[in-house]
Amino acid sequence: MRKSEVKIDKSQHELLEYAQKRLKQKKALFVHFVFFLIGAVFFVLINKVLNYGQEYDWYLWAVIIWTFILIIHAVDVYFFKRFMGTEWERRQRELLVAKQRKRISEIQEETDKDFPLSRYSKKD
Repeated sequence: MRKSEVKIDKSQHELLEYAQKRLKQKKALFVHFVFFLIGAVFFVLINKVLNYGQEYDWYLWAVIIWTFILIIHAVDVYFFKRFMGTEWERRQRELLVAKQRKRISEIQEETDKDFPLSRYSKKD
């Protein structure tokens, strides 16, 4: 078999997609962390070395706010995305499909009750 002929079953394909998605999320978090470190150093340099806004340590507020945002991002990646991952999405999708099917059958029953086909399909 050549590489192009290799077949992966559906569950393996879903696992691979989930793994790729998680890797992208973790990579984005790492990039965010690197930008955070560079930005924090930049804020300190601007405030302390270049004496911009020297009378007030505003860089502390900028770093604290950015730290809070970084923590929210990390919590999202490591907790919420893990628990609300592929399996959770699949269950929610199945629930929504079941609700839709139930509603469609209810509408169909109402339609059959209000407009029975036997009345219209008879030939006089």
